[in-house]
Amino acid sequence: MRKISGFTLAEVLITLGIIGVVAAMTMPTLMNSTQGAQYKAAYKKALSALSQAVTLNVALDEWSFADATGSTPYTITEMLSSRMNVVRNEVGSANIKDAKGQSYKVSVSTVGKLQGVSGTSVSIASDNTTLFFNDGIMFTYPTATKGCTQADGADPKVCTGFIDVNGIKAPNRIVQCDNADASETKCEIKNPTDVYPVKFYDQTVLPNSTPARAVLYSK
Repeated sequence: MRKISGFTLAEVLITLGIIGVVAAMTMPTLMNSTQGAQYKAAYKKALSALSQAVTLNVALDEWSFADATGSTPYTITEMLSSRMNVVRNEVGSANIKDAKGQSYKVSVSTVGKLQGVSGTSVSIASDNTTLFFNDGIMFTYPTATKGCTQADGADPKVCTGFIDVNGIKAPNRIVQCDNADASETKCEIKNPTDVYPVKFYDQTVLPNSTPARAVLYSK
């Protein structure tokens, strides 16, 4: 007589239940990590693309952020639109809505306050211009921006704005340190978000907060 071994139905169900619990606990973390990596890559790509656009404009038309006058044809919008794939631009925020039809608004936590941000949220100002690129990235800055330079012999002026690497899509949260210490050497960011403050001048585009720099320079 042969003896056949196997699992009972109860054992199989218990095993499947354990697998389900473990999956439910780990999947959110895995998804956040994957999404954070995508935001990080898109952020680096956006900075590079903006810098290259200005460099190309200098080579072809011989003017950069330093020469912008805020008037046609020397505006930031015209320069970037001629060197990048801009699908549309908006002045103010009236026509910038999220998937639910709500006005675009960026969330800011009270932990690790960021440079230039106060309160719990910040909206696109009525006098801002926002550019939407064909890869889904959004860049917004004050429309009257001009004369952004740190060149010798000129009055130094650094201009500012911010990048949202996935446009109006959620989460619309400015990147910040996970820990309360937002200093340059101790800022920790495990899962980057989608909004990054930037500063720009001459032919340069750089991060404009400790967390934004931490994401850019991390491995």
